[in-house]
Amino acid sequence: MTEARAVAGGFLGVIVLDTRFPRPPGDIGCPGTWSRAGIPAKLLTVPGASARRVVQAQDPALLEPFIDAARALAAEGARLITTSCGFLAAWQAELQAAVNLPVISSSLLQCAALPAPGLVTFDAASLHPGLLRKAGVPEGTPVQGLAPGCELQSRILADDAVLDLVQAQADVVAAALQLVSRHPQVRTVVLECTNMPPYRDAVEQAIGRPVHDLETLLLARWRELRANV
Repeated sequence: MTEARAVAGGFLGVIVLDTRFPRPPGDIGCPGTWSRAGIPAKLLTVPGASARRVVQAQDPALLEPFIDAARALAAEGARLITTSCGFLAAWQAELQAAVNLPVISSSLLQCAALPAPGLVTFDAASLHPGLLRKAGVPEGTPVQGLAPGCELQSRILADDAVLDLVQAQADVVAAALQLVSRHPQVRTVVLECTNMPPYRDAVEQAIGRPVHDLETLLLARWRELRANV
């Protein structure tokens, strides 16, 4: 757990998967993402919560440990709680019910408020309709996944300690280009994966449309909370 600076407005609590793969600035699980924004943050890891268990297995045995983590962060003074995997939108209701402060589990939660959204996801095969409904994603929203076995997906699923950041960016850009090519009606793109924000600017440049992710959502929400302190 990283130490948060003591501030009157509390801190951002980040529930993090149990991983070792590289997390460059922009990644929700990277402490530097929040220090560069001037946001005090505390990261709390859920032991055993691998990407495979959370994304592909969607293991129900992990729900209680995630709830425990949310409660622990709330007890320590968090003002806002988030997670480091977009697929945890499946447990948004349970996490929110566990604490008396805002929980933003996933970038997917903002889709309903955006014009003609389209999604780029870490794993399209695992992003099933029931999960999208729980996140409030409008029915029929186009979804494009990373190419199965690409650099970013394979390294994260294997929890490798190395990651080719240039290729990872190319993987995300390629998926976004496929999305807008197949669905030209898409006006805004949401990056589901919390490991994708480092590549947001490259995606925007490639597709010529606004791109949203969990980092942009949290930065906006934190500014709103601080304005009300």
